[in-house]
Amino acid sequence: MEVPILKQGPYLIATIQTALHDTDMLQLRDALVAKVGKFRSRGVIVDVTSMDVMDSFSSRTLRDISHMIRLRGAEMVIVGIQPEVAFAMVQLGLMLEDVPTALDLEEGLTFMNQRMKVPWMGEKDRKRPRAI
Repeated sequence: MEVPILKQGPYLIATIQTALHDTDMLQLRDALVAKVGKFRSRGVIVDVTSMDVMDSFSSRTLRDISHMIRLRGAEMVIVGIQPEVAFAMVQLGLMLEDVPTALDLEEGLTFMNQRMKVPWMGEKDRKRPRAI
């Protein structure tokens, strides 16, 4: 299942809507790394709110995506890790190490704006997200 990736200003937002197979995670990785360069994105937000399970492959792939994005000159934040998923990850020793996380998409955008020193966009300045 392909993960939708939206462009919102200088950021890409990928919303994982269901549990993904390993090949889907690899497709997401490849798409995000390519689109950061194509759109000259300054940041990537990966929303995992709908994921009720995060196995070792998923957490390792998300960590790898973050490192690849950073090597491309952008930042990444993971948002929406559910409490049960966070608990299970800690119990299983699955760590995202130096990958920033935020509670939800709103906090992820705030984090990115602070990290990039982008002033908060007012309602009239905000562009509608578009699928890419």
